[in-house]
Formats: sequence, structure tokens, C-alpha cells
Amino acid sequence: MGIEDERREYDYGKLTRDSLLNDPFKQFEQWMKQALKADIQDPTAMSVTTVGHEGQPWSRMVLLKGFDHRGYVFYTNLGSRKARDIAANNKVCLHFPWLQMDRQVIISGDAQPLSKDEVESYFAGRPRASKLAAWASKQSNPINSRGQLEQKFADIQQRFSDAEVPVPDFWGGYRVVPSMIEFWQGGESRLHDRFLYTLKKDDWQISRLEP
Repeated sequence: MGIEDERREYDYGKLTRDSLLNDPFKQFEQWMKQALKADIQDPTAMSVTTVGHEGQPWSRMVLLKGFDHRGYVFYTNLGSRKARDIAANNKVCLHFPWLQMDRQVIISGDAQPLSKDEVESYFAGRPRASKLAAWASKQSNPINSRGQLEQKFADIQQRFSDAEVPVPDFWGGYRVVPSMIEFWQGGESRLHDRFLYTLKKDDWQISRLEP
């Protein structure tokens, strides 16, 4: 299978220092709004990369569920591999691959647990099936078959058939507090535009990176 000749030109647009906002959170909000308006698939999907105690990186896609000047929020099973990794090393990297727009955003920072009130507030607004699935799945643990998983889900449905589905005590979320945020815009002839925001004390410093 030869893939070495698979390539295309990046010509969606350009990114200049003058066009950048000084606040990286506002810049991210602007790009997120544009991604939503462009109707690309799963614009809130991001790769979360963690490194566990053994030093092995691992990445997986999750959905961004909120962001502001405090950071970027996602939720997960607290027994999952990502949660175990974060418990050992809370340094994480987020990556938004907006490929149809020739754009990427890369965020590096510390993952901090969300408060119980934040978790309960979000969980209350989830679809009922998603709440039940949170109870049924011991995320990242081995299971013998799909049928076994579906039976666990059916058992949970029966358990809560006449009741609201509460937040499992093994389920929660994290806010990634960034120290670096990169905005990447694909450019012609592989001369991509890359700008890195780096937090220095209380100020964000912006530098252009070579492609």
C-alpha cells in the first residue's frame, strides 16, 4: 500500500499576527464559531493526550463540553485510562483537528478535577441513554463481548426504570488550564502559519513559529 504520494495543497486561508486577537481564549472562540458555522463534522471533538506513570503517551477523541478563561472542560469515567493517567501525571495536550478548514489548535496544560456541583449540573442535562451508559460501562476495562455490555445496559435500565439517573460516584470531569495554545493555519507550499501563545506570569506572549 503506497501512500507516500498522497498530498494536497493547503489553500483555505492565511493567518497573520495582525489578524490574531491578543487573548487566546477569544481567538479560540472565534475559530470555534467559524468551525460551527462551516458545518464541519464534530467541531467540538478533540484529541486528549495523556502520559501515565510508565511514561507511555496515549491519545483518544473526546468532546469539548465548555470553555472560558479558566480552561477547557471534558467529562469521563474516573476509572478510565485517561483518568488514571491524569492521576499519575496531570500534564495533558488537547488537539482540535479542523482539517476541512486547514486548521489545528493545540493546547498544553494541567488537567484539574471539576467540582461536584459542576459535574452534577452537566450530568443532569445529558440524554437519559447517556446517563445509563455511564453507569453500565467500566470504561477502558476488558469485557468478553458486545452482548455482555448490552446486558449490563439493560440491567441498568431496569434498575432506574422508575427513577432519575444519578451521577455515578466513579464519573466526573476535568478542566484543562492551559499554559500554551498554538493556532495553526495550513499554507501553500507547506509554508504554514503557526502562532504560539505562551503564558508568562499573568500575560500571554505570542510568537510566530516556523512551519
